[in-house]
Amino acid sequence: MREVAILGTGITRFREIWDKSFKRLGIEAGLEAIQDSGIQGKNIDALFIGNMASGLFIRQEHIASLVAEEVGLTLNNTPAIRVEGGDAAGGLALAQGFSAVAAGIYDVVVVGGAEKMSDLPGASIVETIASSIDQEWECFFGATQPSLWAMMARRHMHDYGTKREQIAKIAVKNHNNGSLNPKAQFPFKVTLENVLSAPPVCEPLTTLEAAPISDGAAAVVLCSLEKAREYTSEPVVIKGVGLATDSLALHDRMSLTTCKVTSVAAERALNMAGVNIKDIDVAEVHDSFTISELMAMEDLGFVEKGKGGEAVDDGITKLGGDIPINTSGGLKARGNPLGATGIAQAVEIYHQLKGKADSRQVADARFGLTHNMGGSGGTAVIHVMEAV
Repeated sequence: MREVAILGTGITRFREIWDKSFKRLGIEAGLEAIQDSGIQGKNIDALFIGNMASGLFIRQEHIASLVAEEVGLTLNNTPAIRVEGGDAAGGLALAQGFSAVAAGIYDVVVVGGAEKMSDLPGASIVETIASSIDQEWECFFGATQPSLWAMMARRHMHDYGTKREQIAKIAVKNHNNGSLNPKAQFPFKVTLENVLSAPPVCEPLTTLEAAPISDGAAAVVLCSLEKAREYTSEPVVIKGVGLATDSLALHDRMSLTTCKVTSVAAERALNMAGVNIKDIDVAEVHDSFTISELMAMEDLGFVEKGKGGEAVDDGITKLGGDIPINTSGGLKARGNPLGATGIAQAVEIYHQLKGKADSRQVADARFGLTHNMGGSGGTAVIHVMEAV
């Protein structure tokens, strides 16, 4: 198996975008990644696109062909593949692109993720997002993603004594990081009082603890490490990939306070990379809600199960802490255009490992990790990256 490197990246600002189409967002991110990598369009062997729900959001399926045509790849009939996995679609597309290059099927691929969410009315957006949880046994009875994560938050507070303020502090941290990110949807700071007094989204979680509705796109160029050395002396290599799947419905899982897919996928990725979780210097985790970041900290092994709240109080996940998490602002402040999220995480880790994260930079970062999850934990994909 060949080693695979990230050669270049591109990302739009995430926000509600009324003057650009789904196609335009994808093209902007893709062209930026190609220009950043130094390759030419004729060098691209394949295109992988992460997207959760274009058929519902913009009434357009078969988007792989659509995007390939817009960027000129249909002139050579370059293969283009859409990958879907709820809000883990971007991470899964990255895993597919990695596998294709590692296996020697392709030498250079572009992996992109995009979503245009804000074109629908609010109620329709909520309904579309809920399509990533069980329609028969959850949605039919009134459950939504916020309500499921709220149940997990309540159970975590009950089982481990986790305090309401500890969960809310995650939003404060991520907004602080987002204020340092020019591509973030919400580049401003919030206080703990702001978070706790915000309107409820589903008790105990407030609107400032839920990722926003976002439009946007992100892309990376992948190639073999051998080829990457033709363009750069300091490549970023994807050392390990781990995927895992669990029951879609929350009631079929063993626990409400853990997402087993996260721990299993992390073990697989770390084993492939040949490193330990303690070797990770910076991480981007799936904080669709504040409680999901707290649970991910524990499930990844950064802290013991039940100790996430104490770790938040101790500040170990802040910039300058032992393991900075979501330096980009995370889904909460950077934004969460579902199909683009997993790729955006990879873009942030790439910048960190290249020393290009500006005021968000983690000193001497060598190993980074991304954690992208679908729905309430039905799918998880982990990537471990190293600055070579």
